[in-house]
Amino acid sequence: MPSFHNPDLILTPGVRLTSLASSDADALVECFRDSEVRRWLPLPDPYTKEIAEDWCTHTSEELRASGRGLVVAVRRDTDLLGSLDAKRVDWRAQTLELSYWTAPAHRGQGIMTAAVRTLATWLLSTLEFQRIELRISPDNTASQRVAERAGFTREGTARNAGFTDAGRTDLVIHSLVPQDLS
Repeated sequence: MPSFHNPDLILTPGVRLTSLASSDADALVECFRDSEVRRWLPLPDPYTKEIAEDWCTHTSEELRASGRGLVVAVRRDTDLLGSLDAKRVDWRAQTLELSYWTAPAHRGQGIMTAAVRTLATWLLSTLEFQRIELRISPDNTASQRVAERAGFTREGTARNAGFTDAGRTDLVIHSLVPQDLS
């Protein structure tokens, strides 16, 4: 199975997509205490520093090396602004799903829109994926706006397809394909 290499992509001067580091663990714990992040992501509760350290080092590296996923940090200098996670990777079909979250202090600034578009463009053009999906709860209007502004096409709703701490939820499917980049 192919594997990912860690991208180091520039979004804007000073804002980059890089790999996670063990030094991100405290910021991750703090972000995952945020009620808005917890509302949409089925995370362990409590989300401890030990879980964060494992995710930032061992788990994210194992996913990358095995080709089963890619976790990248969105950062300004050393500050963690958010993260993107490529999952459900199918190298044969050349498809994957992206998910993302933004730290509370950095929402509404266009950072995640730029990050999603930049990573998706890299995956489609450099790694030659043929389809990237976003699967977002219909009530998550902020993530829906990110998808639309990043150029993804809304395709429809998968009923009862996801879950959060609050229970089952529908998921709105958005996609980006190579033809959308031109």
